[in-house]
Amino acid sequence: MLQRTSRLSFGRIRTPNRGYHDYVRAFSPGSGVVRVPLASPKVIGVINSRGNRSHQEDFHSFATLSLDPEELRLSVQRAHGVDWDPSNVGDVLARQVVFVGIYDGHGGSAVSQYLRQELHGLVESVDKESLPELYAWIQEIGGYFKRFKGGALAPWIQNPDSAPLDLEARVTQAFFEVDRNLSADNGAQSCGATASVAILHSLDSPATAFFSSTKLALTVAHCGDTRVLLCATDGKVHPMTENHHADARVEAIRLRRMMGSSLITDSFGESRWMGALANTRCLGDLRYKKFGVTPEPEVRTKLLEGSEWAYLVLISDGISSMLSDSEVVDLARDAPDPKTAAERILSFAEELGGEDNATVIVVPLAGWGKVSFSCDRKSITEAVCRFGVPDSTRELRDYRRMQAGPPLISANFFSEFTHHLLS
Repeated sequence: MLQRTSRLSFGRIRTPNRGYHDYVRAFSPGSGVVRVPLASPKVIGVINSRGNRSHQEDFHSFATLSLDPEELRLSVQRAHGVDWDPSNVGDVLARQVVFVGIYDGHGGSAVSQYLRQELHGLVESVDKESLPELYAWIQEIGGYFKRFKGGALAPWIQNPDSAPLDLEARVTQAFFEVDRNLSADNGAQSCGATASVAILHSLDSPATAFFSSTKLALTVAHCGDTRVLLCATDGKVHPMTENHHADARVEAIRLRRMMGSSLITDSFGESRWMGALANTRCLGDLRYKKFGVTPEPEVRTKLLEGSEWAYLVLISDGISSMLSDSEVVDLARDAPDPKTAAERILSFAEELGGEDNATVIVVPLAGWGKVSFSCDRKSITEAVCRFGVPDSTRELRDYRRMQAGPPLISANFFSEFTHHLLS
């Protein structure tokens, strides 16, 4: 899952070997600082499937990064108005944030594999001193980027020494660095990937792991149509991303203001930018960059208070094209562990006939297993009050399952069955 070094056929710049690792540290009263492996199915649950496609183009990564505590302090203060003091938890624990990323490739897997191998390292290692050089490269793309002012990077482009980067600027720089690193590879001209990244930063003192934090800062950076969903302990879903499709309101305004109209509807009634691309923000697809297809992520932040939040779900469009947000979180909420929750979501999408590559990542939060409902007995039945939130999509899922007919055999069935026979 976590690769510190890799040989890439196209990468002209390698991510340096830095402080990221595959476990999260937390303070334990009886044992001091303990290490919890991120790859445990009880810590982060991951499942993916090739579907009926000939190649797997979905990839993911997770790691614990080591960032400047002062940068994290300023990010929390700017985004949430919270005065977090890193000196209360010690230097090592004050530096750690957990990174979880999901990448959906198209036109090939080169870009999504590069993201799996390198993006977490780039987020950790980008340097604001290189921003003027990066911005000069961005403007050389031409077209749309001749009028690009830098977005979240603007304060540091002219004066890199002005202040520490915040998390929004850090992930934005890392996303642009991906495109610059891939620009030397011809394959990345017509190959790309959408991406969603969640960064979790515990504000507890003493420091706790993200899955037990009473106060947790969440930052989501997003390009394309991968999805990040938050489930609250009242059973409600809170999307942290919106699809960057050509006909989406925010994207339509951005592109028309800068580029005019190049939106074409195909014979299936789906909108395509330049007649070719469903997503107007992605990494790679370099030949379309000057027409406004930007790697600039949309960044959202949220301060999560204690056990009010049950889990975070990241999904690729092989899932989101089949299931609603509410169905996704309802399928996950009664699972005994995150891995089982992810399997349930994928299994139902396959039952409905999902054929695309599909990936599900479930990240437990402090409210895991505590989805409940504070209800008024006058307005809701006693059974619901006693046993918790009603599954609002169960009847819909049963109907959709019946309409889909007999369960379909997944594309991975025969390879898994053969492996079982030989083992």
